[in-house]
Amino acid sequence: VNEFEDQGTGEGGMKWLKCFDCGQQFHGAVFLALGWAGWKTYLGRPETDEIRCLAMGVLGGALHVSRPEEALPVLEANLAKTLGRGESAGTRRKRF
Repeated sequence: VNEFEDQGTGEGGMKWLKCFDCGQQFHGAVFLALGWAGWKTYLGRPETDEIRCLAMGVLGGALHVSRPEEALPVLEANLAKTLGRGESAGTRRKRF
């Protein structure tokens, strides 16, 4: 099993976005806290690492909802990394 896949157990990339128990998407302070936790979890990986970039996207999304003025630099950096790898933002989003 790819570490990026979610098998309904709370493992993989989806654990930062929704509850594996009830399936509800996280929101508010919990979403923001998990966005930061995901980013800190994968921060030590190379800058071009796909999972690190996805974690940055989750953090950007969480900041966009609660602190929009802080989200822009994160989202811009994530987009630059995505496009630098030759992917479109839509392609990357589908895999997550």
